Amino acid sequence: MKIGVVGAGSWGTALAAHLSRAGHDVVLWAREAEIVAGIRSLHRNPLFLGDADLPESLVATAEIDAAVAGAEAVVFVVPVQHARAVLREIGARLGADAALVSASKGIEVATLDRMDEIATAELRLPIGRFVALSGPSFAREVVAGMPTAAVLAGSDEERLRAIQTAFSTPAFRFYTAADVIGVELAGALKNVVALAAGMASGLGLGHNAVAALLTRGLHEITRLGVRLGGRAETFRGLAGMGDLVLTCTGELSRNRAAGERLGRGEPLAAIVAGREVAEGVPTTSAAAALARRHEVDMPLTFAIEAILAGRLAPADAVWELMRRELKAEAAL
Repeated sequence: MKIGVVGAGSWGTALAAHLSRAGHDVVLWAREAEIVAGIRSLHRNPLFLGDADLPESLVATAEIDAAVAGAEAVVFVVPVQHARAVLREIGARLGADAALVSASKGIEVATLDRMDEIATAELRLPIGRFVALSGPSFAREVVAGMPTAAVLAGSDEERLRAIQTAFSTPAFRFYTAADVIGVELAGALKNVVALAAGMASGLGLGHNAVAALLTRGLHEITRLGVRLGGRAETFRGLAGMGDLVLTCTGELSRNRAAGERLGRGEPLAAIVAGREVAEGVPTTSAAAALARRHEVDMPLTFAIEAILAGRLAPADAVWELMRRELKAEAAL
C-alpha cells in the first residue's frame, strides 16, 4: 500500500517508521528542510526523536504532492490548530478514493470543530473516507517497536477493516470502532486531565490526588463526550481510559510535563515556547467553551482554564475543587 504521512513531528515520524517497517511504500512530508535532509542522509529526524534509527525504505520529502498524490491512505499528523492550512495544501492532490487517517488530537479553538468536521469542510471529504486513529501510544515507544495498541474509528466498515489489516503488526495492534465522535473527543479531552495530573505532581500532592483526578477527570470528559454524540463505552476503551492513564502518568507525556511545570510555578509562556506541542493547552479553552455551550458541568476543566488564563493559582484550584458541594459519585 502507498501511504503518505503528512507531518514529521514525533508522532508522524513514529507512525511513518512503523508503516514502513510493515512493508508499505511510505512517503513522509516535512515542511522543515533539515528533517528531509536528515532522513535522506542519516535515516534520522534531527528535530524529533533524533536518536531513533528510521527504516532505510522510508522516503522523506518537502513536496506535499509527492506524499499525497497516488496514496491509498494519507495519515494526517499535524497539530489541530494548524490543520486547516495544511489540508488546503492537500486539496485536489488527495485521490478520489483515498482514506484520510487523522492521528491529530485536539479541538480547533476558533471554531470548536473536531478533526472530522475540519476535514469534511476543507476537503469536501465523504465521512466514510475519514478515519480517526487514537489510543495510548507514546511516539518514542512506537518507533522503538515496543508493543502498542490503538483504535481506528470510521463509518465505512470495509475500508476500516482494510486499514486495520494494513496498519497492524505483531508490535502494533489496531482495533476498530464506529464511534468517530467519541474517539476524537476522548483523544482530545484526556490532555486536559493530563495537565491537571501534572499540576498535582508538581505541587507534590501525592498519588492519592493524581488517582482522584484521573477518575473524576474521566467521568467529566465522558459527560461532555456523550452530550456531543459520543458513546460512553468509548471513554472506557483505548482512546479514553487507555490514553488517559498513559498521558497522565507516563514520563514521556508532554501534557503531564507541562502541567507539572505549571504546578512548580513556571510561567505558561516559557512552557509552550518549545518545539513539542502540549495539545492540552489550546484544547482546554475549547473544551470549556463546548461545555458552556452545551450546559455541561466540568469543574476540573474550568479550573484548568482559569489557571492557564492566569486567574487562579494551581494550589488554590485544588482547595476550590475539594470544597465543592458533596454529591453521589455517579451523579451526572
